[in-house]
Amino acid sequence: MNNKEVDFVAEKAGERMYLQVAYLLNNENVLHREFDNLAAIRDHYPKYVITLDDVNFGNREGIMHKQAWEFID
Repeated sequence: MNNKEVDFVAEKAGERMYLQVAYLLNNENVLHREFDNLAAIRDHYPKYVITLDDVNFGNREGIMHKQAWEFID
């Protein structure tokens, strides 16, 4: 999509989720890169950014940040 990428699209039984995976969200450029790609997708399916950050950045425009250990639990 316009030179943007989404790392993973998971689909099961007609449900879909979009996943961006990054090591750390350690500056504004990385935050924008990971969240803006997902924000460009205009559907109702869940969108997640998964990282190893010690802090949780919460919800940004409906896109949830999850720490890797929290996501797989």
